[in-house]
Amino acid sequence: MNQLWSLYHSEIPEFLRDFAATPPMLRLKQVGMNCGCEYTRFPRFADIGPYSRYDHSLGVALIVWHFTGSWEQALAGLFHDVTTPVFAHVVDFLNGDHLRQESTEAGVESYLAASPEVSALLEKYQVALGDISDYHRYPIADNDSPALSADRLEYTLGNLLNYGFSDLESITAMYRDLTVGWDEKGRPELIFRTPETAAAFAKGALRNSRVYVADEDRFAMQSLADLLRLALEQRAVTRRDLWTTEPAVIRMLELDMVCGPQWRRFCEYSRILRSQEKPDAGNWVQVNAKKRYIDPLVSGLGRVSQWDGTFCGELEDFKMLDFSNWISAE
Repeated sequence: MNQLWSLYHSEIPEFLRDFAATPPMLRLKQVGMNCGCEYTRFPRFADIGPYSRYDHSLGVALIVWHFTGSWEQALAGLFHDVTTPVFAHVVDFLNGDHLRQESTEAGVESYLAASPEVSALLEKYQVALGDISDYHRYPIADNDSPALSADRLEYTLGNLLNYGFSDLESITAMYRDLTVGWDEKGRPELIFRTPETAAAFAKGALRNSRVYVADEDRFAMQSLADLLRLALEQRAVTRRDLWTTEPAVIRMLELDMVCGPQWRRFCEYSRILRSQEKPDAGNWVQVNAKKRYIDPLVSGLGRVSQWDGTFCGELEDFKMLDFSNWISAE
């Protein structure tokens, strides 16, 4: 989604270009945003374009830079996903943390400190490592759901475009309507100027959210986590390998006599099967999901759910989604 970078800011400043060219960042060019789902043939994912954690991270940095002009905050945004493993949140499923999705976030500071290229640039630009290793400390970069942050904004706009839910003109209008305001507790937050644009964004983000918890998404991520667990048991891959790149790990899976056929089967999944009761035969799973959504603020009006009845109803329906059904795929 690097086509959105020029929307986020008219140019990429030199300091961001330099840090984005370091090995820890370049690895993210081969870690996807769709958590392995893009390797399946499920219709929602079969035709989407490439969208990497690198695309997302530089986008977040540009948004933060555009609205704050702070080197430290922009770099914290750039590096917020630097410890993301292959297939991203699939490893949270592997770790039993898929409802919080926090198990792969730790260790940013030590990871960056181990890079001589990053260390040299920190010295060159006189930036302290501690000021850029935790983007949670900067509300424009990250905040608590359902508020709008640069992180949520970037992947929402990127996925609206990638899934075909919005065109570039609509996304441009959404972005240009934003400004920095204050939330209910007096903290800075990205807010919309006009209610119509805010409502369109909120409903689009909720449409994305339904993809994130769809049966296809949940089954694919659980299945890939199970395959990685098997690969670790078979010693086809190591834990360290999970922090390399997706092409590298895929090659390891393909070369293994046990994991290779299962990887190829995973890539052929194209249709979800559903059952209220668990069938006796087949790979059937029940998978709960983290329900992510955004309820943005509008200047002078409050959050969209407070004044848009349609969105409020859609949001309540989303919160009530039941994931107790059994799912499989073929």
